[in-house]
Amino acid sequence: MHDARLKAFGSKVRALRKENGLSQEELASLAGLDRSYMGHIERGEKNITLLKIHQISDALGISPGELLSDL
Repeated sequence: MHDARLKAFGSKVRALRKENGLSQEELASLAGLDRSYMGHIERGEKNITLLKIHQISDALGISPGELLSDL
């Protein structure tokens, strides 16, 4: 699935991860996700569930709304 919104979401996750000084593996671990799955998210290859959005936002210490804003 290639959708511009998925790519934008993945880019935002990547940017926030880097701002927080986290590796992809560290963020995946904090979010309770597999590192390769996190890679798919960051590349916009996965249409993730609301639960996954919450797991990622919790790991980044932000609200889900902040993660989804400006997409």
